[in-house]
Amino acid sequence: MRRLFAVNLVLLIFFSGFKTQEIGRKVYYKALSGGEEAPIDKMLEKLENEKASSKVNAYKGALIMKKAGYEKGVGGKVKTFKKGAHLLEDEIKSNPSNTEFRFLRLTVQEHAPKILKYNKELEEDKQAVIAGYSKLDPDLKEVIADYVKDSEILKQSDLK
Repeated sequence: MRRLFAVNLVLLIFFSGFKTQEIGRKVYYKALSGGEEAPIDKMLEKLENEKASSKVNAYKGALIMKKAGYEKGVGGKVKTFKKGAHLLEDEIKSNPSNTEFRFLRLTVQEHAPKILKYNKELEEDKQAVIAGYSKLDPDLKEVIADYVKDSEILKQSDLK
């Protein structure tokens, strides 16, 4: 009996190491920028299995706000959007100089329906992204460079 318990404990520890692999940025942003609900749900499920962190909360917040667009009924959409906004806003308050979090909020603000009035920090976030862009890792720079191709707010010339 003890031996079986020890084997199970070792297996549990071994496999729990795989559960906390960091979510890849490119995969995350592909789900966020896509036009389908299934990849959003899949990414949210992966994030739920991650160790809690500011990054995980900010990622979840942005995805939940995007998912709100797939909800049925106005009430459900607003409730879901606010839930995601709360997560992202809390992380930005705790980490105001985090360029990626500001980029996430900028993307949501740019695409959120005007009726939600979630667009008050567009210019502030744009300036934060511009200011922090040069210090970002290449993967995130690539994501932002792809985003500016279609953005009305952030332009390629802003990132020089």
